Amino acid sequence: MKTDVYEEQEENTTTMERPRSGEQAGQANPPDHAEMMKKMEAAGRPGPAHETLKAMTGNWKAEVKCWMDPKGSPEISQGTASIKPILNGRFFEEEFHGQMMGKPFAGRTLLGYDNTKQTFNSVWVCDTQTSMFVSEGKADSTNKVITLEGKASCPVTEKKDILMKTVLRVINPNKHVLEMFDGSQGNAKTMEITYTRS
Repeated sequence: MKTDVYEEQEENTTTMERPRSGEQAGQANPPDHAEMMKKMEAAGRPGPAHETLKAMTGNWKAEVKCWMDPKGSPEISQGTASIKPILNGRFFEEEFHGQMMGKPFAGRTLLGYDNTKQTFNSVWVCDTQTSMFVSEGKADSTNKVITLEGKASCPVTEKKDILMKTVLRVINPNKHVLEMFDGSQGNAKTMEITYTRS
């Protein structure tokens, strides 16, 4: 008899603790599938910000100015770049070829706009480093001036997590300028690349 009572109590307890069909932890009503898909599609659809990036598609000649000393004259070199849309216009990939300290180098940038966070995002890698430079930021009201910030490390000074600012200015369909500023030097300009359509 006692065994049956205990088994009945255990079964009742288990039934009470078991969530009802369709319920999730902390959520009385599951989200509507159609509404979920609608939001996902809207977040993944290229918009006006992507059109700004699309305008930079093509082949470019690049004049690169680098400042080792912010008060000194820049080192000037020439390069080339090719920018193309990937993943159905959701991201843009730049392949860059230039010179650094008299030696050739190649690098790639992946640039995009996150509809959910409403921020521009960039990742830079090259064949002279093992680190990635990841940055994020916003644009002005016209989407023609995009300001990104990220952290980088310098192998020469051994400084780590240096705040760097990148400003991309779309001048016209045939010209855009990329500037980089070093937060550890009072936001001194360390690099400027002028892209001219080739």
